[in-house]
Amino acid sequence: MGINFDNALGIHPQALVLREKRSELLAGNLANADTPDYKARDLDFKAVLAGETGRAQQMQATHFKHFSPASEYMGADLLYRNPQHASLDGNTVEAHVEQAKYSENAVQYQASLRFINGKLSGLMTAIRGE
Repeated sequence: MGINFDNALGIHPQALVLREKRSELLAGNLANADTPDYKARDLDFKAVLAGETGRAQQMQATHFKHFSPASEYMGADLLYRNPQHASLDGNTVEAHVEQAKYSENAVQYQASLRFINGKLSGLMTAIRGE
């Protein structure tokens, strides 16, 4: 009987990839905290992981010079964050909010890594027959 890693690891590998992409977004927000008219972006992690967004509309390139319709965020639509305190230059990045979101995402990334490690350790135990 073969091991199906998709079933064995569950949703954690997809969550790990999505957490990585979200950390890139949040880091980009922090990097552009002083850029006039920059709009802070994020994605709805739960909706993307549940497959609720991005599946209804499938774009197709009709010409070879068109951009690829593939999303680097697993089909997620990027959302804009509404600031609590508006900036005069039009920038919606609030550093303390972005840092908190980044830290939360980093902790959840580590949790996904630990879940995967635990699943792989269990599989190794089963393979060895211990």
